[in-house]
Amino acid sequence: MTVLIETAPHEFSANYLFNDRGLFPYFAADKRVKEGEGSQRASFTAEGEEWAVTLYFQESGLEHPGKTTPSGTRFELETLREFRLAISSKDDSVGQRKFNAHIAPRWVGMKSKGGSRVPVPEGFGEGVNVRVSGSNIEFKRYLPLLQCAAEAVGIDSTYFSGPHPYSNIQDAERYIRLNHEVSGPVHARDGPIVQMGHLLENDREGYRKLVQNDQTEDGKNLPGYYHTVTLDQRRIQEAFPSHELPKEIKHYYAREALSFPENNPLRHPKLGASYQVSRWKGKLGVSSEEIEQLTHELEESVLSVLANSGIDVRPGGDTYVKDAYFPAIESDRERQIIDLNLTRIRQSQESVVIKHIADGLSPVEWESLSVLVSDGGTVSPKRIAEETDRHPDSVRRALDRISELVEREYGSVSLRSHYVAELVHEAVTEAKRASERALEAGAKALEAAERGLDRRTSAFIAWAAKHDVRVNERDDSVFLDLGELSDEEHRKEVKRLLREGLSLWEDCKRDSVTYRSGRYRYRITEPEHELRSIEAEERTRTIGGRVWEALG
Repeated sequence: MTVLIETAPHEFSANYLFNDRGLFPYFAADKRVKEGEGSQRASFTAEGEEWAVTLYFQESGLEHPGKTTPSGTRFELETLREFRLAISSKDDSVGQRKFNAHIAPRWVGMKSKGGSRVPVPEGFGEGVNVRVSGSNIEFKRYLPLLQCAAEAVGIDSTYFSGPHPYSNIQDAERYIRLNHEVSGPVHARDGPIVQMGHLLENDREGYRKLVQNDQTEDGKNLPGYYHTVTLDQRRIQEAFPSHELPKEIKHYYAREALSFPENNPLRHPKLGASYQVSRWKGKLGVSSEEIEQLTHELEESVLSVLANSGIDVRPGGDTYVKDAYFPAIESDRERQIIDLNLTRIRQSQESVVIKHIADGLSPVEWESLSVLVSDGGTVSPKRIAEETDRHPDSVRRALDRISELVEREYGSVSLRSHYVAELVHEAVTEAKRASERALEAGAKALEAAERGLDRRTSAFIAWAAKHDVRVNERDDSVFLDLGELSDEEHRKEVKRLLREGLSLWEDCKRDSVTYRSGRYRYRITEPEHELRSIEAEERTRTIGGRVWEALG
């Protein structure tokens, strides 16, 4: 089994519903608070760890049911209150290993003091809702700790056994803490957080959230300060096919990180994965199987992002930084490192765009894509037709032909992803530039003809304009500026342009020696992959040489 770093639990919140004993847990809490004249304090031991617990009450926003509840249960309390159990580890010197359990009654037909109905699961009857919110405790321990805490303050722990199936988890996060000197690839421009945000989210459909904030609250620059990507259920399965739960992946620092010395854990960032309950229509319960699924998926998400950033997922060395709750130790759980395969997704999207561009797009298809690229909102086929002055049926047929590039739903159309949008934008922009160069070439050829230059000279001038080549003829040689070329196979493109230029130069009855003895230059933009601890950057490189050497 591969040795993997152990992730640590961070935030957790859940609604535990109990109805096996009706309102008994609620009445018991009320009795114990009154007996303690407003509160009860106690301590207990669980798995060798000392815990403190305080039971207290708060005013309720619920409407008093009267002498009986709608189900007929006698309600003899003059004041309807709600109760809380504050539970914290006595062995925790930092004081953040704790949780709070909010106990509120529930019955069918319950209303708030404002008159609105309080949702209660169908068939639930009567019982209590215990809203648990805590941090730095293993998810599976919350229910046993709740039971121990209740028993410690004099409430029967069996009241909190067998949670109702409608019990649900609302929030959960697991994390590791990285040395800030190695965390750069996680939040880099070409890192997994950015790639998931750009490649996996539809251009306009549904919820989309990619946050890249490198500025602290007091205005200081800190690369990777708060970078997150949130993926709903559909998108998470494109990155993690075996996963079901929507998640947020985030790289973040403490607010005052820059004020801490290097040896303080808070100087270094966390990489976490958190469950996003609002990003799907499903429900995650509190059974042991569902808690294991939650733990499993969050851990695999963190480990996979690390691995896909090129960061060692094994403990040891200076990669990870221990803190009070993250011991940076070896995990005893079996987890899979999932290849996010974002390169495959990128390449598949590239191939779709290239296929359509290579096959040739009709004018209607080009115009439709141009509208989709330039528009920032929801676009309907009818609107595209209006903006392009085309018949709606022609637009619909064109969209059908490019269905691999667009998604259509409920009378609207959008590009399939941000990356497809970028590729299409480049293609549309290049097409416009090519048209402008062609017009410029034609104009220059006409101008040359009007100046009395022969057809061959006009052809050379037109060729230079079309390919954005600037020619400066000197006494005994020429200088050719070939502009900006693609990083891929740029040398082949240089040779092709220089050969075409030489052929047209010779057609003009000009001395080939003058051309061959000249010089050329061009520019390419390439990513600077060597940068590891800061965001990857791009640099423009100028390349030049002698024409005769390039021609061979």
